[in-house]
Amino acid sequence: MVCEKCQKKLGKVITPDPWKSGARNITEGGGRKVNENKALTAKKSRYSPYTASFDKCRICKTTVHQVGSHYCQGCAYKKGICAMCGKKIIDTKNYRQTSV
Repeated sequence: MVCEKCQKKLGKVITPDPWKSGARNITEGGGRKVNENKALTAKKSRYSPYTASFDKCRICKTTVHQVGSHYCQGCAYKKGICAMCGKKIIDTKNYRQTSV
């Protein structure tokens, strides 16, 4: 779970999505440029295993699988918070949040 503010920090996929209406990497409307080499232009959002260090989850202390996140996906889902900044997204009072 990621909030709208942290949605911009996520990396983009090189290949375009076939589902166009909700995709972030489409060519229409300023999403992707035509004939753009994403391997060369997207240096900051591309994953590099040598420079990126994965943090520990602030709740359960397991390794986080996303660069820039402070909470693992399981804890973010259970608490209803953003995995990157910790902002409350949904109220989980009336839900039964489990991670099976």
